Amino acid sequence: MNKENILEAAAQIIRQKGFHATSMQDIADAVSLQKASLYHHVSNKQEILLLLLEQGLDLLTARLMEVIQSDLPADDKIRHAVLAFFEILSEHSDIVSVLLLEYRSLDSEFQTRHIASRDRYENLWRELISEGVQSGLFRKCDSALTARSLLGVMNWTITWYRPSGPLSVTQITDHVTDLFLNGLYNKSGE
Repeated sequence: MNKENILEAAAQIIRQKGFHATSMQDIADAVSLQKASLYHHVSNKQEILLLLLEQGLDLLTARLMEVIQSDLPADDKIRHAVLAFFEILSEHSDIVSVLLLEYRSLDSEFQTRHIASRDRYENLWRELISEGVQSGLFRKCDSALTARSLLGVMNWTITWYRPSGPLSVTQITDHVTDLFLNGLYNKSGE
């Protein structure tokens, strides 16, 4: 048994029951450990939550950085970044669910650390939008508000997306990016 197995089990349970309803005993039972043995791997439930939030952000940030570092134009980068987000949501739904829905359960001592990481991730989206504005591909806009709007649409998907549902990750990506890009394009040429 290792910390990765514990975190995977914890993410599943927290997604199903919610952070506050999940006990350390639930997590220990899921990984076939005595509760006391679980404390050899993690100090408490808050540490587990923080580790899950960091893991989720690390997954999203790594994929976003790959897109940003490509030589694609900004509109293609946004399309690829949105697709990467939805692929991670689909592949790691428990961790992404915890990231998007349970961050408010962090104690204040951990919130500062998490918020700084979350803000760095959001800033990457802002930079991507600003790149399109600076190139003239996108109209002038508030990149912070635009990034938050796009992230809000994408983040809320966790509440309704089902892999077995009628829309594929690619179809959702196409819809979301078409909606946003048509609002961003500089149609006047200014």
